[in-house]
Amino acid sequence: MGVSLTGLEGKVAVITGAGRMRSIGRGIARALAAAGCDVVVTGSGRAPEDYPAEEKSAGWRDIASVAEEVRAHGRRALAVVSDISDMASVEALSVRVLAEMGRVDFIINNAGAARAGDRAPVVDVSPETWRKIIDVNLNGTFYMSQVFGRSLIQQGRGGAIINISSIGGKLMAPTTAAYAASKAGIHALTCAMSGEVGSHGIRVNAICPGIVMTSRLDDLSQEQWAGIIDSHIPLKRAGKPEDIGNMVAYLCSDQGSWISGQLYSVDGGQLAGR
Repeated sequence: MGVSLTGLEGKVAVITGAGRMRSIGRGIARALAAAGCDVVVTGSGRAPEDYPAEEKSAGWRDIASVAEEVRAHGRRALAVVSDISDMASVEALSVRVLAEMGRVDFIINNAGAARAGDRAPVVDVSPETWRKIIDVNLNGTFYMSQVFGRSLIQQGRGGAIINISSIGGKLMAPTTAAYAASKAGIHALTCAMSGEVGSHGIRVNAICPGIVMTSRLDDLSQEQWAGIIDSHIPLKRAGKPEDIGNMVAYLCSDQGSWISGQLYSVDGGQLAGR
């Protein structure tokens, strides 16, 4: 007999950064909708002309397409363009979510800055690049956690905040200082906040994905990734967005109700013991 997740039916989850066709955010939205959640998805408002060729050929429409997938599960969906690096935008998102969805239960801080000029030695990273990575990855997670954390406390029904971090925040590898610092900061935020809101029945955890095949990793060829995976991942495969989505659903469910303040590596065994 299989074990079904409980405690998700009719709950409202907010997932940031969920607009790309090959993305962790989309995988999370699909997993939570399948488990019974109503879902709010946010995106940065990409212009259609900026979509990659595969999205254009598929007729993809960013967060609108993800919202349609949520509705296909019989759940309510709301798609909102929001800049999580701007506090006023996050506050406006909160007002809209509560007005249109009536409640909020789970906050999934998934949005992250794109891989760009930050992959360089510290002495070569520009201050502008550093600020962009920190503003989106760390400050955005803080803004969302603060604004929606207040809502969870005021509602008095508990809830969960799940921060999508990265094993990069544990590896702290050369040429990743900005990215690693932003993710390590998320780890500290997660653990500190879990001790602050636990008495309200609110759980705060972080998931640290390893190599998950999304459009963010298109800067290397499939052959290059295959070599990296074979060398570093004991399970000999890359992660899929649904691998992260399933972990999120578990941590939001009744079955994950005694878990808080944890930093879970979901990486095919790459960081065994860390």
